[in-house]
Amino acid sequence: MAGGEPGSLVGVSHVHGKARHAAGWLPPGNAPVIGRLRRGSEWRREALRTSLWLVPAVEVLAGVLLFVGTHALDRAAYDGVFRTPGWAISGSADAARQILTAIAAAIITVVGVVFSIVIVALTLTSTQFGPRMLRNFIRDRGTQLTLGTFVATFIYAVLALGSIGQGAHGDFVPHISITMTLVLMVVDLAVLIYFLRHISVQVQLPQVIAGIADDLAGAIELQAGDPTVGADARHATLLIADMGGPGGDVAAPRSGYLQYIQHRTLVRIAAEKDAVIHLRYRPGHFLVQGHPYATVWPASSAEQVARELARAHVTGPYRTLAQDVSFGVDQLAEICIRALSPAVNDTFTALTCIDWIGDSLCKVTGRWQPTRVYRDGAGTVRLIATQTDYQRLVQRAFEKVRRAGCGMPAVMIRQLDALAKIMERAVRPDDREVLLDQAAMIQRLSTATVDEEVGRDDVRCAYQRVLDVHAATSGSAAYPAPVTPPPAAGASGVTAV
Repeated sequence: MAGGEPGSLVGVSHVHGKARHAAGWLPPGNAPVIGRLRRGSEWRREALRTSLWLVPAVEVLAGVLLFVGTHALDRAAYDGVFRTPGWAISGSADAARQILTAIAAAIITVVGVVFSIVIVALTLTSTQFGPRMLRNFIRDRGTQLTLGTFVATFIYAVLALGSIGQGAHGDFVPHISITMTLVLMVVDLAVLIYFLRHISVQVQLPQVIAGIADDLAGAIELQAGDPTVGADARHATLLIADMGGPGGDVAAPRSGYLQYIQHRTLVRIAAEKDAVIHLRYRPGHFLVQGHPYATVWPASSAEQVARELARAHVTGPYRTLAQDVSFGVDQLAEICIRALSPAVNDTFTALTCIDWIGDSLCKVTGRWQPTRVYRDGAGTVRLIATQTDYQRLVQRAFEKVRRAGCGMPAVMIRQLDALAKIMERAVRPDDREVLLDQAAMIQRLSTATVDEEVGRDDVRCAYQRVLDVHAATSGSAAYPAPVTPPPAAGASGVTAV
């Protein structure tokens, strides 16, 4: 089974003596640095960014504090401490009420209408290219800032309206607060213009694709690991196999997608219990309540660790990029597949997705070694995690798109061009073979599904470029692409890929 899939690392190594011996190829001096990943802060940032209330709440609080300040100035002017500035709007209490009521009503109406129209537009777009559009809209800072600015102005206007009343020297009219309300209204108009331009750019699919790719690049930088210190699947498997005795299974406390794991917390828990924890699933996998998702060694510590383990991971109804690079690749592949579907038939959007997929895999190739084995301060193995491997990332990026692009030379050529660029970054023979296999499958698909000889020749030339790059990077002599005869007339179906 490919490393990084559920069940690929079965069991856990015993901590007493054997954990140190089994990890001989990972000396404590080269142990993975847990703090380097900044996982806790990364998860908190992602959780706060995807909440639509944080930025508006901060702006509303700022609006309330601003009203407290201007109201104090109005009270001081009313009591004769200083004269009301000449730039402040003057008028009766009734006129002030009318102004503030009109502003508050206009603002809340504009907010409702504008955001309703935007949601309708995003909903129609998401039906074609997936639900990511709505999620990106919610986590967009421009959207949150705009909503917060309008709501804060509305709250400020309502507070100013409520402060108008009778006082010791006649009607109390907050002239400075009313003037500030008009200033905020002008700011709202500027923000509205910005938002209309911003959202018109954000709903464009190339911008959505580039945004996903940018988030994926950040996740890759955070999770790629260091090839000189990371332990791959084979090493982690040997660690487990070297430990004797059965481990204790820990059942998932709730169902949902595994979104985030606090590795540092798990290492601390395992050190306190003198145990080793093996996580069978990685972020992005779906957990079923009551199904074993971790193994603890020794088995006697399983019950104690289970209570702490339930608080050291987060599950939810959807996947996130916080610790799941595969999710970003899947998002790009999903948009590409939808674009190639007969209902949409948008080849150029598919080509854009392939370009960004190739860019993302270029960032991964040659350096993808996510941390699998975590140690405590004494150098003892405490946590063995499950991660996706390079082969699975490449398969996720190309296989579904390849099948969706049957009979389309433009899609096949763009995939082969991307594979050639990725091949230039490949330093390990295994990685080059994975890329070469994908290129060969695209070539076979072209022979089976492309009707025109010109199209097959173009795909064959692109495949030859991949072979040339492979020969150059591996140090072997270049060899020609195999010439496969075209399918017989009247033949139907697609060759196995």
